[in-house]
Amino acid sequence: MLPAERKRTIVQLVTERDGCSVAVLADELEFSKATIRRDLRDLEEEGRIERSHGGAVPASSVGTERSYDQREVEHLEAKRAIAARASEEIREGEVVFFDAGTTTMEVARAAPDEGYVAATNMPELATELSDGEIDVKLTGGTLRARTRALVGSTAESFLDRTNFDLLFLGTNALDATVGLSTPNEAEAAVKRQMVERAGRIVLVADSSKFGERSFVSFADLADVDMLVTDEALPAAIADAVAEADVDVVVEGIHA
Repeated sequence: MLPAERKRTIVQLVTERDGCSVAVLADELEFSKATIRRDLRDLEEEGRIERSHGGAVPASSVGTERSYDQREVEHLEAKRAIAARASEEIREGEVVFFDAGTTTMEVARAAPDEGYVAATNMPELATELSDGEIDVKLTGGTLRARTRALVGSTAESFLDRTNFDLLFLGTNALDATVGLSTPNEAEAAVKRQMVERAGRIVLVADSSKFGERSFVSFADLADVDMLVTDEALPAAIADAVAEADVDVVVEGIHA
């Protein structure tokens, strides 16, 4: 198999399967892992795939949505550092909403195990919080297996009749012009309601989200009170965040 043909096959497999590991590609194509890794580097530079932990995923577009399993292992050290700092924002007696997501899951793991009421639209996150001595509310709704988030009319109805002191909010993309966005319309609708019902909003987002745009916008930068991230903001985003009067905390491996 010629290099060009091998690379075409790699792109096809990664796209069809929504991601492949180096080991699987090497086994199926009968080439060494070192060769596959070189091909993945070349293909990423060409914009045809994106490398991930141990393999590759399809190239991003505004409609691309990686699965929870894919995102869970990406930038994990940064997410944990962000979560440790963000969890310090919880105050005694508050009602705290945890948005569904991999970074907010790390916030839940870092959060105190008593002294507040928690709510979330992610069953797995609710289970994590329930290990402590806090009251945990779950929105209900339709489970999106891809992101493990509850969405739909039941989730929206819960949010329509409740209020929160603090919201830990996640995002797929953070752009100076369009603000916060996500690939899925149902998730965007739930996120909008979270934002409307929260007294304070702490956005937890690692630097891989900077300068990205996704399909549906759900909040402006001006809606956010604090951004906790792992790396200094690019100039355009820094200017937009400053204009929106958002407190920025850089806490992570790149701090």
